[in-house]
Order: sequence, then C-alpha cells, then structure tokens
Amino acid sequence: MEDFSFMDVCNMNIAVLSGKGGTGKTTISTNLALAMEANYIDCDVEEPNGFVFLKPDIYEKVEVMSEYPMIDKEKCTLCGDCVDACQFNALAKVGEDIVVFNKLCHSCGACEIACKYDALHYANRKVGLIERGIGYDIDSSRGVLDIGEPIAVTVIRELLKGTKSGINIIDCPPGTSCNVVTSLRFADSAILVTEPTKFGLHDLDRAVKLVNIFNIPFSIIINKGSSKDNMITEYCKDRDIPILGSIPYSSDIALAYSNGDILYELPKTKVIFDDIVSKIEEVFRWI
Repeated sequence: MEDFSFMDVCNMNIAVLSGKGGTGKTTISTNLALAMEANYIDCDVEEPNGFVFLKPDIYEKVEVMSEYPMIDKEKCTLCGDCVDACQFNALAKVGEDIVVFNKLCHSCGACEIACKYDALHYANRKVGLIERGIGYDIDSSRGVLDIGEPIAVTVIRELLKGTKSGINIIDCPPGTSCNVVTSLRFADSAILVTEPTKFGLHDLDRAVKLVNIFNIPFSIIINKGSSKDNMITEYCKDRDIPILGSIPYSSDIALAYSNGDILYELPKTKVIFDDIVSKIEEVFRWI
C-alpha cells in the first residue's frame, strides 16, 4: 500500500467545530493549519479572532452583499401572497402597505415567485466583509459580519465559495446553529473540539448528532485534557469515536494563548500537534 499524505490530496475541507464557545476551537484550528501547511478559513464571522494568532498581511478585502425585496407600489395590489410565501417574516401587510424588514430577508426569492403582478424586484445592501491575507506562510481568510446584522449565513456562504485547492481548515462558528450547518455543507470531514467537563460532554453530544446528520467522518480533540481517562474518553470509547489527541491543561499554554502566540512554536505543543496530524491522516485516509 502506498503511503498516504495530505499533501497528495487535491482538495479537502476539514471543519473544526464545538458544541459551545470557549473550548479552544480557534486555538486548535490555527495551529492545525500551521502543522498541516493548510489554508485557514475563519467562519466565526460574528467574532472572528483567528487573525489575532496568525497576524496575516491582508492582500484583499471584498464586500459581501445581500439581496432584499423592494415593492413597486404602482403594481402591488396588496394581495399578500408575498407575505404568505416568506418563511422568515421579512414581509408584513400593514394597513395599505407591504412592509419589508430587509435584515430578516434570506434572499430566497420565494416572494418574487409568489407575486403574480411583477411588483417585486431585488436590491443589494452590504452585510459584511471578507478579508484574505498571508500569515506564517499560509493563506488565511475570514468573514466579518457588519455590526447590527442578524444573519451571518450570507457572509459564511460567500467566504466558503472562495476555498482554494489543497487542505482547508474551516474554523466554524461555535455551537450547533444554522451558521454551523452552513459551514458543514462545505466540509469533507470534521474535527470536534471539547473539554473534559460535564458542560463539554453535553455540548459535544449535540455536535456529534449534528455531524452524523451530514454523514461525514469525524474525530475528537480534547482541549485542557490530561493523560487520565475521563468522561470524554469514555463517551468516545462507547461510541467508537476516534480521539486524535489531547492538549494539556498548562499555565504555559494558557499564557501563550493570552498573549496571542502560536502554540505550534512551543516545542512541547509542536510535538502534540504533529502527532495529531499523523492521526488525522489515518482517520481520514479513505476520504
């Protein structure tokens, strides 16, 4: 059998997610990207902080636009079909008017299809920004949702449409919301980051159920772990879920993180991440 290497793969998107925030998902994502010489993509567009660690030199900024309906009052008969068609409450019939709540619009086009009188057309508005740069010799990109915007999906979708060939580490939003679902639609495999606490186990279980819906291979990394068995190792053992490795609970690591330093530059954590990469190659060998 020939040796397998991620460098031989034309394109693979690896989503890194967690059932909740604060587990160290971005720490794992940025350092894995360096260890694998992969492209890094920060999809936590409401609070992207991967660039704090990678410190890329930005070479491109692109505005993200979102469509929203506008009503032609001369053609509109106030029939309300567009209101009934909207599943996101972005349209409402109020007295003698159709009111548009453009920040709730998902640009699905249902209202335009439902209108029999050609009284709807779409306009664009800015909802966010995509930034791309080079840091530590790897290509990094992130989405930034504009302040006050409630819907992040548009920015995430546009960000992931621009994935490059090679290995892409997708730093997903926290939790299991629709933002995470959008990120997973572009993923070939997943890594779930958790910590050995009851809260960590509860939210890990939610993330496992979500990934199983997409039927993609996944494995676990334990952050702030130890060499001893714990509730996470028992959970994974019972369900035959591979554990790629454990990042130890350490004051040195915590200090490096708080300073915005890269853990992969620390000798003891570099060894850990290199070992994790070797196990990733084994777990995802047949993708």
